[in-house]
Amino acid sequence: MVNWFWFLLMASGILVAAFNGKIATVTMAVLEGAKVAVETSLGLIAIITFWLGVMRVAEAAGLVAALAKLLQPVVRLFFPSLPPDHPAIGAIVLNLSANLLGLGNAATPAGLMAMREMQKLNPHPEEATPAMCTFLALNTACVTLVPSTIIGIRALYGSQAPAAIISSTVLATGCGMVAAVLADALLRRWYQRR
Repeated sequence: MVNWFWFLLMASGILVAAFNGKIATVTMAVLEGAKVAVETSLGLIAIITFWLGVMRVAEAAGLVAALAKLLQPVVRLFFPSLPPDHPAIGAIVLNLSANLLGLGNAATPAGLMAMREMQKLNPHPEEATPAMCTFLALNTACVTLVPSTIIGIRALYGSQAPAAIISSTVLATGCGMVAAVLADALLRRWYQRR
């Protein structure tokens, strides 16, 4: 449905431009937009590559395992149904760490691995477990302490203070995470009563 909406917007814009004799303006805007998209993508590739490398080095150095042990009490609080040394715990910690650094692209593979590992423990494979629902809520609305991708984009476009958004990002993502965790807990209780 959304695809049709966007198609209608673009088609009507092109038709109106053609009717008014401004098709050259549309062509120039499309080419300029494509140029900006390519330049932005190349800048983001550098940022994402750097942080993915940092995450790989941290994983190879054992920092992820150390972080998992350090965060074990917190993870156990959110995921009491998972066994303490289950591989899903490490994947969850890696996912949340990447999200804390604002690296959604790096968080995705760890999130998929965490879900795959939790599915192995699932007695009803056609339904999501409470741990899976909690993880989805945390992954979707995780606190971002360092929005590195956004900072990189702001720096790419010449911002005088690209890191000025950190405090507002922490506040917004913190509120989102609290809301997601509360919604997860409240909805679980509501569904258990039914």
